[in-house]
Amino acid sequence: MCDTGDQQTTAVVHVKEPSATIVEMLKDVTSYEGEDAVFECRLSRETAQDAQWFLGDVPLQSNEMNEISVQGTRHTLILRKVTLEDCGPISFKVGQHTSGA
Repeated sequence: MCDTGDQQTTAVVHVKEPSATIVEMLKDVTSYEGEDAVFECRLSRETAQDAQWFLGDVPLQSNEMNEISVQGTRHTLILRKVTLEDCGPISFKVGQHTSGA
């Protein structure tokens, strides 16, 4: 706000979070049935943007079979005790950026 006594003007500041990019891509993983499969990728910065893991086209959530964690810029997916039905493409998406394995 600027006030000169007989005149006033105001403005608003809008701050947008810069987009995070994927700087360390996913790598293919081979696991034996019953073992855990671990996927990791790293972003250019910590972000509040929505990040999502997928198995094929199915979005994954953290539960007893899938552990999803974030430590700073590192995002990790652990598929617990994989079965043959878990074979397929894994992808990670943040903003407009995607990595797959």
